[in-house]
Parts: sequence; structure tokens; C-alpha cells
Amino acid sequence: MHVGAHVSIADGVDNAIGREEDVGGNCGQIFTASPQVWAGPDIDDEEATRFREGELGPWVIHASYLVNLATPKDDLREKSIASLQDECDAAAELGIEYVNVHLGAHTGAGVENGLDNAASTIDELDIPSDVTLLVESDAGSGTKLGDEFAHLAAVRDRSDTDIGFCLDTAHTFAAGYDLSSPEAVEETVAAFDDTVGLDDLHCFHLNDSKHACGTNKDEHAHIGEGEIGDAGMRAIVTHDDLRELPFVLETPTEDGRGFAWNIDRVRELRAD
Repeated sequence: MHVGAHVSIADGVDNAIGREEDVGGNCGQIFTASPQVWAGPDIDDEEATRFREGELGPWVIHASYLVNLATPKDDLREKSIASLQDECDAAAELGIEYVNVHLGAHTGAGVENGLDNAASTIDELDIPSDVTLLVESDAGSGTKLGDEFAHLAAVRDRSDTDIGFCLDTAHTFAAGYDLSSPEAVEETVAAFDDTVGLDDLHCFHLNDSKHACGTNKDEHAHIGEGEIGDAGMRAIVTHDDLRELPFVLETPTEDGRGFAWNIDRVRELRAD
């Protein structure tokens, strides 16, 4: 089973490997720089070599939170393109297979214009051949896009770039797709397959939700202890069409529990 967590690269990107091993993960996700500022990756050759020599994977780079693919604003669009290009180039340098990004918000331009903007922004990128850009599902709220599976399919269909997708379980649930029972998981997986296609699903962000289905509230909970619960989480990680995908956790560190506890819980649910 491929399960891991989003870990820090403090003091060198290669240190992410040891941190992942410390929490019991065998795949993972990183930021290459602070996600709250327009700072590009700063990775020296020795760090990159040590990272590439690591035996864990697959890995995902999560793009900056400032990136907004759907924006109608030219200056933000240009910054988003430059930032995301840097992440794709860093992924190639590190031997990382995936770069993950949110669609962002249309900020009043309208859904269709926002989807057009996102597709055309993606097409401005020069993505290395061994890197796949993943668009992540969103919890919604305001003018954010990606809370509907149809948004994901629309961007793919309007783009000339071969992109894939990452489903965040907490986001998907908050967006109104139920995952709290085996029956609900089957229905949601079928809806994704019908609208987008499971062949283009490459990764999961595995998080429980502190809020009810359809609330559009994005707040993650420990695995099995949120509104999705054990039954839903078990159905996800044991689903025949999903079980071979990497599951990357972004669960909280609270109540004396962190990534190690949550990774152990995922493995327990898989073994039940």
C-alpha cells in the first residue's frame, strides 16, 4: 500500500525522506518553498541527488496556495504561470512524478470564464515529459472552482495539456459528494468515473472532515474520527479501483496525534 504524508523540507529537500520514514510513510508530498509567498524552489544539486537516490515514492509537489489558474487578472495569471513552471521544473530535477495544484477562484468572472482561464493558463506551461500536473478537487465556497467533478473534466477537455487529477477526500465530501459509507463511496467513485474517468485519477489526499457533507467547509480531521468516519475511510482505501493509488495524508497534528497515528490507522483499515 502506498500511504504517506505531507512532510517538511526544512534544512534540505532530501530531509523529507527521513521525515517520511519517521512517520511510517512510503510515499509523500512536499512544498518546495513557503506556500504563502511567491518564493520559488531553492534546491542545490547535492540535495537533489540525495533526494533522487531515496527509495520512497511516488512523491508529489504541492504548488503554492497563491497560484490561481482561474484568475481573470493578468498580473496574477503571470505570477501563477511562473510559480507553477518552477514547481514542474523542480519536480523534474528531483525525479518527482507529480505536481499538484488547485484551480483557484474565478473572482467574479463566472464559472465558464474561470474554467477557460484555467485551461489556457495550464497550456502556457512547459511541463517536463516525466512530470504530470494534477488538478486537485476543492471543497468549494465563494468563487472557487473544482468542487464539481464537471469542473475537472471541463478543464481537461479545454486544455491541450495531458493533465491528471488528485481527489482530496475531505474536499470532495465538503463539496457534497458523500463518502461516509460503502454505498456512498461506490456512488461517488461511479460519479467521478462517469464525469472524469478513473484512468486520469493519479493520487488521493486522504483526510477525514470536521464538517458535514455539502457544507463547503475545508477542515481536516484524523482518519476515521470525522464526518466521513471509519466505514467511509475503509471503503475508500480498500476499493478495488482505488487501492493501488498513493494516499497522501494532510491530517492535523492535535490531541497528541499526528501523521504516524493516522498512517497506522489507514493501514489498520486496509487490513480489516
